[in-house]
Amino acid sequence: MGVSVCLEGLTQYNSPKYVRIQSVTWGCLKAFVYLTFAVSVCCIVMIFRLHQEEDEVDSSVRTSVKGVTFTNNRIWDTAEYTIPMQATNSFFVMTNIIKTENQLKQSCPEYPFAKAICSSDNDCKNGSADIHSNGIQTGRCVVYNATFKTCEVNAWCPVQYMGEPPEPAVLRSSEDFTVLIKNNIQFPKFNYTILNIPTIFNTSCTYNKTIFPLCPIFRLGDIVQEAKQKFSEMAVKGGIIAIKINWDCNLDSWFYDCSPKYGFQRLDDKKIMPGFHFRYAKYYKLPEGKEQRTLYKVYGIRFDVIVFGTGRKFNIIELMRNIGSMISYFGLVASAIEVVLSIVRYSSCGKSAFCKIYNRKKYETVLNPRQVMYVSYVDEPHVTLIKEPLKTSLQHAQGSIVESHPVKFCDAGSCCTSESNEHCDNEESEPMRSTESNKNDDNEEHELRQPLRQDASSPGSPKWCCCGKCLPTQKYHEQLCCRRKKGQCITTSHWFQQLVLSSRTLKKALLYKDPFLDLTDGNIKNQMRRLAFRQYIHWRFGSFDLEDRAVIPSCCRWQIRDTYPKAGNNYTGFKVE
Repeated sequence: MGVSVCLEGLTQYNSPKYVRIQSVTWGCLKAFVYLTFAVSVCCIVMIFRLHQEEDEVDSSVRTSVKGVTFTNNRIWDTAEYTIPMQATNSFFVMTNIIKTENQLKQSCPEYPFAKAICSSDNDCKNGSADIHSNGIQTGRCVVYNATFKTCEVNAWCPVQYMGEPPEPAVLRSSEDFTVLIKNNIQFPKFNYTILNIPTIFNTSCTYNKTIFPLCPIFRLGDIVQEAKQKFSEMAVKGGIIAIKINWDCNLDSWFYDCSPKYGFQRLDDKKIMPGFHFRYAKYYKLPEGKEQRTLYKVYGIRFDVIVFGTGRKFNIIELMRNIGSMISYFGLVASAIEVVLSIVRYSSCGKSAFCKIYNRKKYETVLNPRQVMYVSYVDEPHVTLIKEPLKTSLQHAQGSIVESHPVKFCDAGSCCTSESNEHCDNEESEPMRSTESNKNDDNEEHELRQPLRQDASSPGSPKWCCCGKCLPTQKYHEQLCCRRKKGQCITTSHWFQQLVLSSRTLKKALLYKDPFLDLTDGNIKNQMRRLAFRQYIHWRFGSFDLEDRAVIPSCCRWQIRDTYPKAGNNYTGFKVE
């Protein structure tokens, strides 16, 4: 069973069901939303360059600082104030300095910081060294100056001054120095290389984001100013400035654009421990062989050159892939319209005839077929769905309206083509009460020509019967009349006689299915009875889809059984799960 179901699934394709709304308003809304979405997709493709393939930049940087100044009776040139940095793509320019000259290896007082201040030798421990100390303590407490006594240390003496750097900065005039930045970049995927120096290069230019935005020569003061800092303040303790070079390149020939864009930013925190400094020393040999040095604590600005960027070039595969992925978002248009329809449905407009018809067309509830029953009344234009279990007669049970199916008059063969006998067997119920099976053809034709009769309700009719021809029963699901209100029974109508009971009609339908059927067979009445039940269901319910759970009224059911009785009168009736 499972294998056959799997194979059947492989040979079928299920297509979504759509509900078409014939409305100029909704049609225009759909067209507008689709057009808006299409324009948005085109704009997104162009703005975010989704039609181009991308590649990240590879780069190298070289710098050259120029400038000279005279400060503190000394000439400072490039070799003095630029110190090579170990960091990649960085250069350092000195702006301030603390110099300690003529240092020799000997014993001297420590610089007076908190842990080095003493009052006696007991405060100093021989051989100890603090993390901030300049040397190793000897265990003696000596005079540093007229104010402090500090522990004596073996160190390069005199020890370095550890106070604040000079202010204003020694090399505050370095803001007029310039730096030439040479930046070669490459996009390996496109085999494209370019340099940030223009083809026609004016060596006397200086970068200005308005006048000379592509000039690779930068004044240090301008760099700090572009980073929203003041050079004279930053020069005292130094700092770190980022020079950002952004290469956002369009390499397509018809829209070619590949030039650097420069940006500047301070990287060290201005409020929490700002600045940048380090120490270095220059060593000398005295005539007597002793080693001497000059210690420098230099403050300055480290410039980090950061290069990044993306190269783009048209690629048809990339365009198709991105457009294909965005086309899937067109489903959002239908979703948006559905949201609008849902709002309309639940608003005050939801009670309109349009919304009611739309709801019936759009939403089809699938229920457990063994927990529902369908009934049809001759005085109501629709089919009613009733859920189990029943707490009263089926006639008085409350249900929901199911949209009726328009039925076209058809011949007996087309009205009964189902191969299933399940329902008709189920519709056989209690013992036969009367028989009319010996009618001859003349009597049948005479009956079919009779006008509709107005029969009064018989005294023995149950309370739930409205036509006067139903028989009593204790089963709730069999307590059903052909009408909702008092009136004529459908079994007295010309069409019931013609479509349901007529032996000629039923025999034609049987022969339509099986041209070689033996109509003299003793089982022929059973087949005609089952076919009569189908004829009624197709006539009154309009669809074979409801056949298994459609309940035939008591009056009609007994009329069919009386006309085509079953031997032994052992009817099984409608089965309720």
